Amino acid sequence: MFMKKINKTTRYNMITYAIVVIAYAIVMLLGAAGHISSLMEGLLVPLCIYVILAVSLNLVVGILGELSLGHAGFMCVGAFAGSFFSMCTKETMPDGLRFLLALIIGAAVAALFGILIGIPVLRLKGDYLAIVTLAFGEIIKNLMNVLYIGRDEAGFHFSMKDTLSLGLSPEGKAIINGPQGITGTPHDSNFTIGVLLILLTLFIILNLIHSRDGRAIMAIRDNRIAAESIGINVTRYKLMAFTLSASIAGIAGVLYAHNLSTLTALPKNFGYNMSIMILVFVVLGGIGNIRGSVISAVVLTLLPELLRGLSDYRMLIYAVVLIVMMLFNWSPKAVELRERYSLKRLFHLTTKE
Repeated sequence: MFMKKINKTTRYNMITYAIVVIAYAIVMLLGAAGHISSLMEGLLVPLCIYVILAVSLNLVVGILGELSLGHAGFMCVGAFAGSFFSMCTKETMPDGLRFLLALIIGAAVAALFGILIGIPVLRLKGDYLAIVTLAFGEIIKNLMNVLYIGRDEAGFHFSMKDTLSLGLSPEGKAIINGPQGITGTPHDSNFTIGVLLILLTLFIILNLIHSRDGRAIMAIRDNRIAAESIGINVTRYKLMAFTLSASIAGIAGVLYAHNLSTLTALPKNFGYNMSIMILVFVVLGGIGNIRGSVISAVVLTLLPELLRGLSDYRMLIYAVVLIVMMLFNWSPKAVELRERYSLKRLFHLTTKE
């Protein structure tokens, strides 16, 4: 009787939340029993970061239908904004409150950049949009490598040359030190906070998708001309989706920054390859499939480490898994079988009985 009262949308959302909560409980139980290696423990927070990034990018790629390759740039902006705030308030604010405000600031700054980039960029389509967003990500990364910010009793000092040009007093300190980045960010990130942020991200994205605004965004994806003809403000909804996605990427960046002792804008952290990797999570999990993005990010992050013992065949097995996941998500026969035996089908049969 209870299942009959729950509509399909709520049921889908509950299953997605339940998967995350059950996975968290299993990891905590294994950790308490001592069955998780230190290497795997070190992957737990990055795992949460990749899940948040994949889900947020799926909003743009899957729900809005636009190809963006600048997601690592928004992550970089959020990471440096949140880390900078934490460094400035490290001695004057409680840890929990400081980290919460750092998350809010990282999200707000990334959202601001999302608006500034989205207003001119979202007029483009397809490959042109991908190229411009890719350029944005590279510009942000390179800008952080030449930015110097310090603070002394006179206030903040900015430069794009070197630390000496800041003109700091003997008591002053450089906070952002060009290519050396930010050193000494408080280690406030942990797996529990990461899972809570995943649940928050899923709650925001899933509720948006199934809301009136979400249906308008998907209408734009399916047929822009038809959407305009019925009075949907295309620019507004595209900017809304793009900004929200950027904001959540900024939250992932703050989580990332507070998991490291030194934050630097290196290509491996915030470069082109990072954006492509996030896109791979989205594509292999299923474009527009939020739950698929979660599963794909987890599997593809853990798999290389789980196969590390098979040094000679590790990347071969990894490539085979990528191909199998692609076939499972995109082959017509596989899609038909998956829909036939999906959890939705099982719940539907249960409610009938």
